[in-house]
Amino acid sequence: MTGGQGAISPVGVLPPPGPTCVHLPLEVSPQDLARYAVGLANARGGTVLVGVDVAQDGDGRQRDAGELHPLMVTHAIFELSGGRLTVNVQHHRLSGGGQVLAVFVPQAPYVLAAPDGSVIAWDGAHLVPVTPPGSEPVADQDYTAVVPPDASLADLDPAEVARLRGLGRRTQATGLPDLEFLQELGLLVPSGGALRPTLAAILLAGTPAALRAHVPQAEVCYYHHVDAGVDFHFREDLLRPIPALLTRLAELIQARNRFTPVQVGLFRIEVWDQDEAVYREALLNALTHREYRLRDVVHVHHHPDRLEILNPGGLPGGITPGNILRHQPKRRNPLLAEVLARLGLVERAGVGVDTMYSLMLRHGKEPPEYTTYPDAVTLSLHSPGFDAEFVRFVARKQEEMQTLSLDMLIVLALLAREGEATRETLARALQLPEDRTPRLLRGMEEHGLIGRSGVGRGIAFTLSAEVREALGRPEVPTPPTLPRLPERPVAVPRPVRPVAPEPTGPSRAEVRAIALALARERGRVRNVDLRETCGLTTQQAWRTLRGLVKDGLLRKLGTGTRDAAYEQV
Repeated sequence: MTGGQGAISPVGVLPPPGPTCVHLPLEVSPQDLARYAVGLANARGGTVLVGVDVAQDGDGRQRDAGELHPLMVTHAIFELSGGRLTVNVQHHRLSGGGQVLAVFVPQAPYVLAAPDGSVIAWDGAHLVPVTPPGSEPVADQDYTAVVPPDASLADLDPAEVARLRGLGRRTQATGLPDLEFLQELGLLVPSGGALRPTLAAILLAGTPAALRAHVPQAEVCYYHHVDAGVDFHFREDLLRPIPALLTRLAELIQARNRFTPVQVGLFRIEVWDQDEAVYREALLNALTHREYRLRDVVHVHHHPDRLEILNPGGLPGGITPGNILRHQPKRRNPLLAEVLARLGLVERAGVGVDTMYSLMLRHGKEPPEYTTYPDAVTLSLHSPGFDAEFVRFVARKQEEMQTLSLDMLIVLALLAREGEATRETLARALQLPEDRTPRLLRGMEEHGLIGRSGVGRGIAFTLSAEVREALGRPEVPTPPTLPRLPERPVAVPRPVRPVAPEPTGPSRAEVRAIALALARERGRVRNVDLRETCGLTTQQAWRTLRGLVKDGLLRKLGTGTRDAAYEQV
């Protein structure tokens, strides 16, 4: 709802019925009231008033809307809208002493249908049926730019405004007085003859009471787990403005964080279990791009081997885990994202995901893992150890080449982990069409970073001998899964080789075959099954299973690295 239309004036004057205001009698049921609220949301938004015409019972006693409890109304609206419409319900006392119930309804960003599929809208005088489109259109209204009809300057905390100003980079806006500073950012707008805060302003600098009244779903629940199980050891629920949320979450994570020093020449690199720059970017993305229309809250689960951030709303339309590095950025909450970008807290160009990938790969770790659901997304930042030699190599090569691009890091990390890969596998990891990889791979060959063997579709890429030596891996692995051209036999005696110890376990190709066989015979395979069968570590089993998922041979069920199960596609 915009402009405060249909709102009750500061002096208690009730708006007349019309396009943005519905007057209902005292006898209306919560279910019928809910229908009018949804119909108003499907139109322009506005206010539903109950009890404007005060009635008297048979004994002459005055009746009013005080008998209608707000919870009955919100429950009925929740049921009818499937939880997708959030309203503000308040009682207002009239000059004659009676009470009127006011339901402030925002304009819905998409069509709200009842559970039976029917759609109604308020045409200014009646509820009328609407023929819904084949699918819900993309929301065209910025929910964070909405001005709550009863919001005022009292909903903003001066201390949080100061925190917001202090956290950002110095811009022309930060040198202005508070009200002008907020106006310049678009957080305060004229409405109903006064300056009123948008929901973005309340999310960034609201008082505790304002957050509870307008956006209680902005809460973040932090859980600390001492082991890989589902039970948590510690929990803290946080309903604070976004800058204060980031500060407290960083304190909670850092108090349980550890680092390992890696010496590189005269310098020392501290590799943390959870790098602050990575988890800060992940949390900012979650708070900036979550769906605030949903009643769900953000959950942060801090495990010994990973940090998981569960975010309501899923990825914006068109973005998937398989294209998130390349897809054009989409902002679900443009005003909120723009303010944070102007203050330097998030990136305008959508490079936050790139930053997380780059930092984790530079520190010898797996890249971020996204798991999507229809109405939610989980980001997992894994930290079960790291490759110290890879960290040293990247640090030295960075000085030599001035820059190692993210694409180069993705290729180097995959080859360091898997030994060798085809162009198709590398393209999938790079989230690029295969025909767009030759220039990158050719450039890496020219820089002496990678090499190739085979011809045609049988070409396999490996780390160069120099890189393998720097990483302490002088031998080139030769898994039997890649085709090789047949060699002509020659009549020469086989050279005598020194006796080498027998392999202590199955090869990578054999482990993959065993994983597929277990999934086929048992219906699904878990990390522990592969560990016990092949004598692997948790990390080795997880890498194999994840590789089979990326190759389209297995499908992951559940979350985590130990408890998830995998089934054949």
